[in-house]
Amino acid sequence: MARARSYNLLCPISRALDHVGDRWNLLILRDLHAGPARFRDLHTGLTGIATNLLSERLKALEASGLIRKTESEFGVSLYSLTELGDQTGHVLFELAKLGGKLPRPEAVKKPGNLRTIAVSLGTACKRAVGPEHDFEATLHIDGEGFRLIAKHRDAEIRAGAAQTPDVVMTTSYEPMMALADGEMEQQQFLSEHAELRELTPGKEAEFFDLLSRAIREFD
Repeated sequence: MARARSYNLLCPISRALDHVGDRWNLLILRDLHAGPARFRDLHTGLTGIATNLLSERLKALEASGLIRKTESEFGVSLYSLTELGDQTGHVLFELAKLGGKLPRPEAVKKPGNLRTIAVSLGTACKRAVGPEHDFEATLHIDGEGFRLIAKHRDAEIRAGAAQTPDVVMTTSYEPMMALADGEMEQQQFLSEHAELRELTPGKEAEFFDLLSRAIREFD
């Protein structure tokens, strides 16, 4: 697919922006870090994007080799990150850290779904995880389920609850954003805005430890 606009420069930053710099592209990649998604999932989460524009952006990202489109066993089209697209996680995390230091918009809209948390909190956990972390947790955030998997010195967050979690945390989106932005202390978040259930003895301490380290990654 030929691109309508290009910087036409060899600079690697400009070349990257040729492929991800259009409006919505980075947010589409952000949401796909939560795992494969249907067109409807992406459209719901990206509040304000027209369906024809989303379709155009998905085709461009596929042509760039950042995402792929596949058919599920039920005949539903799914979009997912390629290996190259997965490498955008650290870029998006650094943007999240920068964004947390910038003024908030005056009129804040809640996203249509919360896949947005996967790349920011998930990358922070990936950077903070150690060999002592070995658990699966379910995060219920405003009714949406996510699974945090920390094993083998690696961590990730994906959409959908864990089948056999060691720990379950129930919380809300806005307190989590306040925690990540440094507007709320972790102790206040845990005592006032989070409910935890430990299903495997000893794993709550591991979960707390990884969460504490992950939050420090936003500093």
